[in-house]
Amino acid sequence: MPRTVVLAIISLAGIVGCSQPTGDVTPQTTSAPSYEEQLRLQLETAKAGDIIVIPEGVHSFSRGLTLNTDHVTIRGAGMDKSVLSFKDQIAGAEGLLVNASNFTIEDLAIEDTKGDALKINEGKNIIIRRVRTEWTNGPSTENGSYGIYPVQTENTLIEGSVAIAASDAGIYVGQSRFVVVRDNRVEFNVAGIEIENTVHADVYNNVATNNTGGILVFNMPNLPQEGHSTRVFDNYVMDNNTINFAPAGTAVAGVPAGSGIIINSNDKVEIFANRIGNNQTANVLISSVFSAGYSERTFADAFDPYPETIYIYDNEFSPGGNAPDRKELEALRVATFGEDGRLPDIVWDGVTNPERNDAMGVICIDNGEAILVNVDARNGYRNISTDMTNHRCVHEKLAKVTLAGQ
Repeated sequence: MPRTVVLAIISLAGIVGCSQPTGDVTPQTTSAPSYEEQLRLQLETAKAGDIIVIPEGVHSFSRGLTLNTDHVTIRGAGMDKSVLSFKDQIAGAEGLLVNASNFTIEDLAIEDTKGDALKINEGKNIIIRRVRTEWTNGPSTENGSYGIYPVQTENTLIEGSVAIAASDAGIYVGQSRFVVVRDNRVEFNVAGIEIENTVHADVYNNVATNNTGGILVFNMPNLPQEGHSTRVFDNYVMDNNTINFAPAGTAVAGVPAGSGIIINSNDKVEIFANRIGNNQTANVLISSVFSAGYSERTFADAFDPYPETIYIYDNEFSPGGNAPDRKELEALRVATFGEDGRLPDIVWDGVTNPERNDAMGVICIDNGEAILVNVDARNGYRNISTDMTNHRCVHEKLAKVTLAGQ
């Protein structure tokens, strides 16, 4: 049977059986351990099968917390009831760092961490359910980078959670395999949801609004794993126009405000059945790392910088692209579509693998009247094209991601 550990302040006074001082004996007092000390001790001494229950209330912490034990659950009373506050944090790179597998965390909030809020490193069979991460001051470069941050994990579920005001990504899954991100809300982050260098991910039924970029599917160079096979579907991706507040030099510092869904150097990506609109740069952006400022000298020869086998179909687009957050795209909008015009729903930098003999199948569009514009970024935006000849095609659809044991 699992141990259920309920954390509560321990009173040492009035314990049955304690003798009372007599005569001139000075009473000895022992202060109860702080809530922070209790939780830290429970995490450090946790055994497989433990359920650590966080009671209602706002609980303050000055240092980050760490869990290194497999098969542990941390459970609160609700994401607005059990709050771990790190507003006064003076040490630690995260709020909670987990180096463990078969880990579940649910029904609590982590607020105002100096660095990342919740990081899970190299674990398998991870469940993050109804967790809120938030910087309560709103968007700021001083906020921590990541809200919910599993990296190098396998068999990971993130559902019913909320991530607000991260200076990088609200929900970030990096260098992982077999991932489901569903039924979450991400708002006022630089990147709402970011799937990076990850293999087999399903991202669906999420609300991404008021971020700089709503949902990102990236491959970055010089990492041990390249990602592919991501499905982004049934999401609400609207009004992602928050000014980029990422620290300079970070990967997402180059994300234009007003980006709905961005695919960067990733392969086998499906975007379908989403509601996407009023993203002022573009509803969908597709690019290579060259458009992010990388040159071939900055990554290994084995890295594939070109987005390929992209399939966009059955989305509901509403107008976007009316005020691009890049001077080149704004100039292109005015010159090509007029002062009151908008960029098409899908904007592609046009960078292709020079070793390919044809463009057919790089990006397939089966989305009613939706148009792709090739902005020819590598040649200085000289040959703008909305010719859909090579894009009226279909790809074989990806399989559903199934998580083991769920």
